[in-house]
Amino acid sequence: MEQMGMSTALETLCGQSYGAKQYHMLGTHTQRAMLILSLITIPLAIILANTGSILSAVGQDPEISRAAGVYACYMIPTLFAYAILQCLLRFLRTQNNIFPMVLSSGITTLIHVFICWILVFKLSFGNKGAALAGSISYWINVLILAFYIKFSPSCVQTWTGFSNKSLYEVLPFLRLAVPSAVMVCLESWSFQILVFLSGLLPNPELETSVITICINTTAIILMIPFGLSSAASIRVSNELGAEDPKGARLAARVALVLGVSEGILVGLALVLMRNVLGYAYSNDASVIRYVSTMVPILAASNIIDGVQCVLSGFFLSQP
Repeated sequence: MEQMGMSTALETLCGQSYGAKQYHMLGTHTQRAMLILSLITIPLAIILANTGSILSAVGQDPEISRAAGVYACYMIPTLFAYAILQCLLRFLRTQNNIFPMVLSSGITTLIHVFICWILVFKLSFGNKGAALAGSISYWINVLILAFYIKFSPSCVQTWTGFSNKSLYEVLPFLRLAVPSAVMVCLESWSFQILVFLSGLLPNPELETSVITICINTTAIILMIPFGLSSAASIRVSNELGAEDPKGARLAARVALVLGVSEGILVGLALVLMRNVLGYAYSNDASVIRYVSTMVPILAASNIIDGVQCVLSGFFLSQP
């Protein structure tokens, strides 16, 4: 989340540079972001390596802490791939170059399923295999996009090779990146705190299972307003870079209407599916019943959170 939050600064910087037709600056901004995010990832990796000990120290179930610690250690390579991937995605997205990202994600997803099957079931690596599969898949995604950016004619003007200019103007980038990261992290941490607190309840296995199901469902659903937020941020940035405030205002209004409509439709779908949603995650009758009672709250929060997500995109588009 820290990396995703910091990389959103590129939506402002690259978006406005593209709107102002300063195409060469997109590559410079992206290189700077990749360097900074890679450095930020080092302390994050250290924290991840000690996840098991941290969870045990704060009173979590020893077995859960041990399993989480092992999983987290095998996820460390993912952090570095994710940092670079977020920068490359925004480099392409701010140019309205969407299809390569969709194609790359589709290919990676198909490969990921195969890798998971091999590592988890055939090689019996268990949760370690799942973590390794995620790491491998993220690096595959990075390599696909890197090759596209390097050799595609559509990126000739925006990616002119590595430049030493990316080593400068770090503070202006951080002034945008740090508040963006804080905003994204606070939202993410609020969900993780719920998981942590559920582990302290009298029946930690049931409570943790249900809250994890709710959070996973929310994470899937939020991809829609998150996409709208990113599109709104980039579109508004492009219009502001082109000195067209009316176009920026129109883009903001369209995104807001879409965000509200999406929240209502998805919320209604969740309520209608409340009695069967739990089966997607578990066969335990108590878990399924518990999930069905949580769905109305989940649906209401999705509507509000979706609107909030789109509104956040407007603010990210402005330096």
